Amino acid sequence: MGIPRVFNKKNRILLAELTKTDFKLRYQGSVLGYLWALLRPLMMFAILYIVFAKLLRFGNNIPHYPVYLLCGTTMWSFFTECTSQGIQAMVVRGDLIRKISFPKYIVVISSTFTAVINMLINLLVIIIFAIINGVTPSLSWLLVPLSLLELYVLSLGITFLLGAINVKYRDITAIWDVCIQALFYAVPIIYPISMVIEVSPLAAKIILLNPIAQAIQDIRHNLITPMTTTTWEIIGNFWLQILPIILVIVLLILAALYFRKKSKFFAEEI
Repeated sequence: MGIPRVFNKKNRILLAELTKTDFKLRYQGSVLGYLWALLRPLMMFAILYIVFAKLLRFGNNIPHYPVYLLCGTTMWSFFTECTSQGIQAMVVRGDLIRKISFPKYIVVISSTFTAVINMLINLLVIIIFAIINGVTPSLSWLLVPLSLLELYVLSLGITFLLGAINVKYRDITAIWDVCIQALFYAVPIIYPISMVIEVSPLAAKIILLNPIAQAIQDIRHNLITPMTTTTWEIIGNFWLQILPIILVIVLLILAALYFRKKSKFFAEEI
């Protein structure tokens, strides 16, 4: 999988066509169509906001908490959509894989690009919502794409690894669904990390070593409010601070190598 082969014109065209097809099929037959790209995270945000902000009074000490919560739910939706769709991509595209010879990684990447498109649409909504809510644009907004890239690279690593395993063992999809449910409560999406710090500072540090939590908190810090507690603030050791980023890079490299090794047998196993 050399650089010239990965980025040659033929592969780019195939990637673009598969992405377009995936995006169109995702909303085909629905009355609201592409509006669901906006409605799903907004509906999830509305439910969580009513329950946790209004009823349980979470986030009273966080400026612009509604935007803070919307940002968290949107980034979480992006991560779950990327991984869930990517893990199933090889199986869903089984007919194509059996008939045509082409780099199999394109199938996985194209399935995650649909989630990227949805995320970019929702990011625009978050920015508009933030400005309306009184958030002042700043230079720190320029750092947000770096955290988004980290979250995407993490998602891609997971999809390469679990997607390759899922070709032979279809239980992986169900297992990942359970893991996603557990991860949702292990990451500070609905609750501020300050609540965990009050109970156990050590537990808060462990949570923020999770690359998902680290990336989402960084996005909130740079986009919404500097009062957001981040990994860089709560952990003093430099090597521990960059541990989530190292884990993401290592995961992607190992997962890509594993995917490349197993991709030779996908046509036979699907």
